Amino acid sequence: MKLLIIEDEHKVAESLAQGLREAGYGAVITHDGYDGLYRAESEDYDLIVLDLMLPGMDGLSVLTALRQFSRIPVLMLSARNRVEDKVSCLRAGADDYLAKPFAFSELLARIESILRRGRPVELSPLQIGDLLLDPVARQVVRGGRRILLTSKEFALLHFLSRSAGRALSRSAIALAVWGVDFDTDTNTVEVAVRRLRAKIDDDFERKLVVTVRGVGYKLDVPHESNPGW
Repeated sequence: MKLLIIEDEHKVAESLAQGLREAGYGAVITHDGYDGLYRAESEDYDLIVLDLMLPGMDGLSVLTALRQFSRIPVLMLSARNRVEDKVSCLRAGADDYLAKPFAFSELLARIESILRRGRPVELSPLQIGDLLLDPVARQVVRGGRRILLTSKEFALLHFLSRSAGRALSRSAIALAVWGVDFDTDTNTVEVAVRRLRAKIDDDFERKLVVTVRGVGYKLDVPHESNPGW
């Protein structure tokens, strides 16, 4: 599982990331609220660890904006231990709130507890035009025809589908599908996109996977698309 840490204190962020990686999680760090919100929108994470006090865009603003498009679990961190702050964050959509200083074992336990609850909204079937994707059954159907995909091809299509209509950078795609250790010097993303196109686009008049020049790729959204089945 991959976690996003949005924390402006560099030493704290590095310490959290190291501990989470040793616990078996993938961890990505950003120190800025605006960048954190962008990453949450354009990349795929299982949970966000979000500091309340951030320069520029504070954690509560990030959380409020995030909840407009995603139900990804969020664990808030803050040096503030006032009841009012906790209530504000929880009402804004946080899944948990942990006051600093804290023991890493407690942070890890809270993360494990949140992740056990699952993300049912994120696992809802998706429909883009005549393409149907069921992430639970791991099935893809287009035009009534079942399409068989490899695990990476499915992960790529799922990521594109969840962000349908939005241009996604190659680095964002690589991070979401192949993880933090991906070698950006390879053409793996391009090859995977080409193979995916061969399976879901080549036999159909309307092409769904679109190249966005200078950015990356997006899944085109026909006007008649529905958000789910």
